[in-house]
Amino acid sequence: MASTDSHRPAGLPVPNSTSSFWHSEPNQFLLGHRTTDELPAEADVVIVGSGITGTSAARFLAEDDRAKGRSVVLLEAREACWGATGRNGGHCQVLPVARDVDVTKFEVLNYNAVKSYIEANGVQCEWRSLAGTRAYFDAASFEVARDEVQALKAKAPELGKLVEIVTDKDELAKIRIPKAVGATLTFSAASLWPYKLVTFILEKLVKDGKLNLQTNTPVHRISFDDAAAGSSAYPNAVHTSRGLIRAKKLIVATNGYSSHILSPFADLIVPVRGEMSALLPPKGAPRLPNSYGLCGQPGQPSHNDDYLNQRPYEGVPNPAGHYMFGGGEGGGKHDYIGVWDDSAIDEGMAAWLRRKLLESTDLGGETDGLDELTATHQWTGIMGYSRDNVPWVGKVPGLQAAYISAGYTGHGMPNGTLCGKAVVDLLLAEEAGLSPAAARDKVVHDVGLPRSYLVTDERIQAARALPTVHEAEALGAIGNHARQEQKLGTAHL
Repeated sequence: MASTDSHRPAGLPVPNSTSSFWHSEPNQFLLGHRTTDELPAEADVVIVGSGITGTSAARFLAEDDRAKGRSVVLLEAREACWGATGRNGGHCQVLPVARDVDVTKFEVLNYNAVKSYIEANGVQCEWRSLAGTRAYFDAASFEVARDEVQALKAKAPELGKLVEIVTDKDELAKIRIPKAVGATLTFSAASLWPYKLVTFILEKLVKDGKLNLQTNTPVHRISFDDAAAGSSAYPNAVHTSRGLIRAKKLIVATNGYSSHILSPFADLIVPVRGEMSALLPPKGAPRLPNSYGLCGQPGQPSHNDDYLNQRPYEGVPNPAGHYMFGGGEGGGKHDYIGVWDDSAIDEGMAAWLRRKLLESTDLGGETDGLDELTATHQWTGIMGYSRDNVPWVGKVPGLQAAYISAGYTGHGMPNGTLCGKAVVDLLLAEEAGLSPAAARDKVVHDVGLPRSYLVTDERIQAARALPTVHEAEALGAIGNHARQEQKLGTAHL
C-alpha cells in the first residue's frame, strides 16, 4: 500500500523511533554529545544530518587544505547516526546492471573508498567482502537481468567482469538458493555494521578538533536572506530547537527528510519507510556465504526485493550470526510512501520477514517444523526516493550558499561517501571563483560523480514531467532495480 500524498513536505524525525539492532551497541562517547555546551552563533559550514553523507562531508572538509581552519558544525535531530544509515540493511554493494555505466563506475569508486578507509583505520565494523547474490524466483525477471548483464559485458568489458550469471542447479544450491530460477553474482559487495563505521569517523573528527557535533538539535527551518546574500557573510539562518546558528555555507544531508527544510524538493525526494529485522538462525545453521537480494518471490511485486546478509558467529561482540533481513513489501499492510514516521513497524512486513527465508532459501540447520524465525529486533527506517531514480547532489537552485546531497532510493551506502566529497568539492570550487557550471564539470572529472546526479534547473523540470514517486511505485518503475525506461518509455537524464 502507498500514500497518495507524496508531495507533502516531510516532518522532523520522530523522537520515539523503533529500536534498530545497529544501535544495540551505541557509541558511548557520542550519545547525547554536544561538543560545545551552547550552540555556536555562527559557523563557516553547517551540515544537517549525521548519516554516511553528512559525516563524509565533514570528513572531506577536514581533510581538504582548501577548508583548513574552517569552523564546521554538524546538527543532528536525534542521536548521531540515528537515521537511515543506522537503520539500513548493512550492505555496501555495487549494482552494475539496470543503470548507466558512469553510475556503475562511481559505485565501484565508492565501494573501494569505503573499504580503503576501513582498512587504513582499522575500523571494527564487521566489514566482510563477499559476493552479492541477486536471486530471481520468476523467469521473466531473470531473463531481463541476464540480458542486462550481457549488455554490460558487451558495452563495458572491464565492468562486466564484476558480475556473473548462475543458472546451474548445483551452483544455486551451493549458494543456498536452490529454488531460484537463476542468479547474478556481483564481486564489489560487502556486509558491515554501518553505524559503527559512521560513529568511528564522527568520534575521530570531534576528538581531533575538526568538528563541532550537536546531537538532539532538530532543525525546524532555514531562512535565506537573499537580498543580503551577496554581502552578508552568513546568509543562511538555521533555526533549531536550541536557537539560531548562522552559516556561510550550508549542506543538507537529510535524505528522506530533506523536504522538511527544503520544501521545493517535496515532490523530488519523497520519504519512504522501510522494514528491517535481525533474526536468529536455526540451530546448527552454517554462515551464509554471500549477501543476497531475493527478487520475484511469490506474492512480491517484481520491482521489489528482500535483502539479506549475516553477522559473524565468532570474533565480535554478540556473535549470534543474526540474519539482517529487510524488505517485506509483499506483506505490507500500511502506507509506506510519503511516510517519515519510523516509530512503528508494519506487522505484515515484519511477519513476512520472519517467515520468508525459510521458504525461499536453504538456511541449513534444524528447520523441520519451524514456521518462522525469532526476531531479536524489528524496526523501520526512512529512505529518500528520488523521482527520477537518481540522487540529487549540488547547489540548491535559487539560493546563494546552500547545497544538498540526498535521494538515494534505498541505495545510499555505495553512493553516500563520495557524494559527500562531491558536495564539498562543489562548495569549495565555487568559493574559489569557479562558475556553477565549471564547478559541476570539475566534480564530474575529479570525483567521478555521474552528471545525472547533479542538481540543475533542467533536471528538475525533466523530473517533474515523470510520474510522481507514488505513481511510479504503482507502475513498478521506482527503486534500485526498476527498469524505468522500459516501464515509462523515458530515458535516464
